[in-house]
Amino acid sequence: MRLSAEREARAFLLTWTLAVVGATSALLVHLGLRGRNVELGYEVGRLRAQESKLLESKRVLELEAASYKNSERVGVVARSLFGMAPPPPERVLHLNAKPLNSVQPATTSPNTTTSTP
Repeated sequence: MRLSAEREARAFLLTWTLAVVGATSALLVHLGLRGRNVELGYEVGRLRAQESKLLESKRVLELEAASYKNSERVGVVARSLFGMAPPPPERVLHLNAKPLNSVQPATTSPNTTTSTP
C-alpha cells in the first residue's frame, strides 16, 4: 500500500507542477501581450499627433500656394521686392499693330511707264 500512496503523491505533485507551470506561462504570455498592446497604443497616439501636424502643415501650404497665385500679391511682390514698375508707353511693342514711325513701302510713281507687249 505504501507504493500506491507514494505513486499517487508523485502523480499529484506532477499534475500540480504542470498546472502551476501552465498558469505561470499563461500569465507571462498575457502580460507580454498586454505590454505590447500598451506600446502599440502609445505608438498610435504618437502617429495620430503627427498626422494632425501634417494635415495642419498641408492646410497652411495650400493657403500659401493659393496666395502666390493671386495676381494682386504677385504685383505687390514685384513692386516691393524686385523694384519693378509698369513699362513706359514707348517701351511697349504691339505685335499686331503697325509701328508709328515705320517707313512706308515704296510705291510706284505715276510717271513710271509699264511696257505692254
